[in-house]
Amino acid sequence: MSLCGKLETDVKIKVPASKFHEMFHRKPHHISKACGDKIQGCQLQEGEWGKVGSIIYWNYCHGGKASVAKEVVEAVDEENNKICFKVVEGDLLKDYKSFRITIQCIPKDKGSVVHWIFEYEKRHEKIPDSHSLLHLCVAISKDIEAHLLGNEKPCGA
Repeated sequence: MSLCGKLETDVKIKVPASKFHEMFHRKPHHISKACGDKIQGCQLQEGEWGKVGSIIYWNYCHGGKASVAKEVVEAVDEENNKICFKVVEGDLLKDYKSFRITIQCIPKDKGSVVHWIFEYEKRHEKIPDSHSLLHLCVAISKDIEAHLLGNEKPCGA
């Protein structure tokens, strides 16, 4: 059994790809407004929002437990609405030697498809693949969609 793994999923949403991407790229500190039950907070620890090399600290709930993750923005592709984070500290690294999260939002019909990719290396064979975290990310995507749809008003910024 391989210790390296990759999980992927797609989430259809009814908002423009660029708007969804902006939440993770330039406004991750606003995500808790969209899904406060899942993401309690997001702080910039180093760098600038949206810049490669910046360090972001997340407080989130996973599996009914309060969890944290410190991530480095590894890559940003604004043209393709794609961002990649590498987890450098936190609860995930108790079970995984490495963990990367890539989020790409692709325009589709009248909305978009959010493509989530997890790439990781487990510490040992008994560690399960993180399907529950992938399900959490699907739920977060839907919450962000609802938030953005609610905020698409003429006076909104």
